[in-house]
This record gives sequence, structure tokens and C-alpha cells, in this order.
Amino acid sequence: MILAADILDLVDATITNIAAPTIAKDLGGGPGLIQWLGASYALALGVLLVIGGRLGDKYGRRRLFLLGLGGFTLASVACGLAFSPESITVARLAQGAFGALVIPQGFGILGAVWPREEIGKAFSLFAPAMGLSAVGGPILAGFLIDADLGGLGWRPMFLINLVLGGVALAAAVRLLPKDPGDSSTSIDATGSAFLGATMLGLLSGLIEGSTNGWTATPLLLIAAGLVFFALFCRRQRTAPNPLIQPSLLRNRGFTSGLVLCVAFSAAVSGLLYVISLYLQEGLGRTPSGTALGLIPLSAGIVVASIACHGLIGKLGRTLVLVGLLIILTGTGYLLALVANSGTDTGSWALVPPMLVIGLGMGTCFGTVYDITIGDIAPQEAGSASGSLSAVQQLANAIGAATVVTVFFKTADGGGPAHAMTVTLAVVASVTLLCCALVRLLPRKPQEDQHH
Repeated sequence: MILAADILDLVDATITNIAAPTIAKDLGGGPGLIQWLGASYALALGVLLVIGGRLGDKYGRRRLFLLGLGGFTLASVACGLAFSPESITVARLAQGAFGALVIPQGFGILGAVWPREEIGKAFSLFAPAMGLSAVGGPILAGFLIDADLGGLGWRPMFLINLVLGGVALAAAVRLLPKDPGDSSTSIDATGSAFLGATMLGLLSGLIEGSTNGWTATPLLLIAAGLVFFALFCRRQRTAPNPLIQPSLLRNRGFTSGLVLCVAFSAAVSGLLYVISLYLQEGLGRTPSGTALGLIPLSAGIVVASIACHGLIGKLGRTLVLVGLLIILTGTGYLLALVANSGTDTGSWALVPPMLVIGLGMGTCFGTVYDITIGDIAPQEAGSASGSLSAVQQLANAIGAATVVTVFFKTADGGGPAHAMTVTLAVVASVTLLCCALVRLLPRKPQEDQHH
């Protein structure tokens, strides 16, 4: 049931990769709405993920899980009933915020109720299930849109959560153990507010500037975001229980991994969004046709995720480099293909580069995370894990907005094929930068450091 709730959350995080152009055409939001649909969800989730875990510690994990799941279900309905770009953006923010209450509680509940010797089996189910969900969400969205159930177009992909969320909520009420929480737990709401204002200012400025021109308004929004970021950094040094422990940032391996995670997550999330846009806007694919086009990439992610599970202990950070080089190869292959064939690129020609990109992503997804926390002290592991997850979500928001901005800006002057080649070149450059950072990571994952 906990797994089902997390899958529901992740599917909704990714469905707009394919659905965004259809939603924007229906609600009249244009490129700005396409950028906000993915970024808003990841923004709220990333800002509130750490504080969501602390709220569960303070008020009880069961209570927060039920509140988060109920709120997530209602926010999904609000997405499905949205009548304007503003209403669906707010609903997506609410989805992400309530999702940030659900995710941390699930792992805490499992750790509390499963016997220690069995906990590994429980957690082993998450990686393949979450991997399948991340790639299955957009595919499901594509087919639901083209099915046009009841003449509702894209809306059923959100409204279906009323049933799925309701079933999960009923099961949670019945099955989850009660826990009182610890009222002495400290929560840094001020730090979270500063972080939220930082991301909101930066993303609003970036999207406003790229959509309506770089006037005073977007520049002021970005400047405000930078001011709030300075306040956030100061708060992390002075708060008794900061969101990110200052000692973590003095750890070179963790800091390098954090930077790599930001760059990698931003590039990958942006790339997935832009591939979907290119298939629809450039090649004229329907949403379900786009979903079919993503299957090779999805298959690559799943296969590599499973295959690399037993290799990380042996290869350590080298496995991260291998994954990045595979992504670089696939991106270069796709770039050459688009540059040569443009919008005449055939469906079968896209299969090999998409498969290669997927294999690289699947190699990196879990590996980067495990290696980054490889030499963290045991007492810092919880803070490190929560911080890394939050930063990854924020990077997804930045990537979705930034890479899509590059695509639309270059498409205005040279068409979708030119936009795709420029965007792929940007993604390849960021991936190359990530390759250079690998040598600064811890050599092995945490369980291997002390053997």
C-alpha cells in the first residue's frame, strides 16, 4: 500500500512529459504553461520533502501519510477540473506539496514495522517499481489522451486518481499502525520558506523572461530569488536544525555528488521533456504515438537499472562514469540523426539512440545517489539522504524549465529540428561536465566503505 502511494505520486510527476502540449493547447497557456506543468510539481515536492519527513516525526507518520494522500487525491481532481493555466499550475503545486508529505512517511513506516532482517527485501521492491513508474507514467498518459474517454481529452489521467487514491486511502486507514510522533522534533519552517521563495523567484523569472521577453519583471524575480537564496544559506548556518547540515557541505565527496546530481537531474529531466516535445511538435506524433516512441528509452532504463544493481559494489564511481558516457553516446547519436534528417526522421531510426540513452539513464539513476552518500558518517545519513532527494527534485524543476526554454527560443528562429539539435548539444555539454566531476565522488557506496 505504501508502495502503491509512492507509485501514484511518481506517475503524476512524469505524466506531463507527454501531456503538456495537449494541455497547453486546450487551456491556452502556450510555452509558459508547458514549462510550469513539470516545474511546479517538482518545485513543491523538492522544497517540502525534507520538512515533510520532520512533520511525520513530530506529529506521527500515519497522520501525515493520510493527510498527504488525501490532499494529493483532491489536488489531482483539481488538475482534472482545471479551467485555466493558473488553476492547473496551482493544482500541480498542491499535488507536489502533498506528495512531499506522503513519500517520507512510507520509508519511515516500513522501517518501524518490518523486522530488521526483512527490511532489505521490502526496500528491494521499490527500485524496479519506481523505475517502471517513472517511464510508465508518460506512456499511460499518451494512451489516455488519445482514448479521449467521455470526450474529456487529457483530464482522465488526473481524474483517475480519485479512484486510485481513494482505494489507497481506505487501505491506509485500515492497515497503517498508529504512532504518536515526537512533539520535541524541531522543524525549520523559516529555512523551507526561504528555499521556496528562492526557487519560485528563479523559476518565475526564467519562465517569464523566456516567454514574454527579458523586461524588468523577470530580472527582478530572479534578483529576488538570489536574495532569498542568500537568506537561505545564512539560515542554514544559524538554525539549530537546518534542512542541510553544514558539516555535509564540508564533505568533498558529498558536495561533489550534490553538484553532479543537480547537473545530471536537470539535464535528464529537460531531455525527457524535450524529446516528447520534438516527437509531437516536430514529427507530428500523437500523444499515443509519442508514448510508443518512448518505449525503447523506457526499456533501456529498466534493463540497466536491474543489471547495474549487482555491479555498484564492484565498480563504484566508475559505474557512474560508464552511465554518463553511454548517455553522451546516445545523445550524440540522436543529435547526428536529427541534424541529418530533421523532421523527416523515421520511427525506426529513433529506436537505437533512444535505447542507448535509456541504458545510460538506468545505469546512473540509483548509482549516483548511492555513491554520493558513500563516505557520510552514519549519524548524518538521514540528513544527507533527505537533502539529496530534495535537491534532485529541485534540479528536475530547473531542468524542465531551462532546457524547454532553450528548445522554444531556438525553435522560434530555426524550427523544431534546429531547436532539437541545439538542445541536445546543451544536454551533451552538461553531461560532459558531469563526467569531469566523477573523480571527486567517493569511490564506493556506503556499505563498502568500511569493509
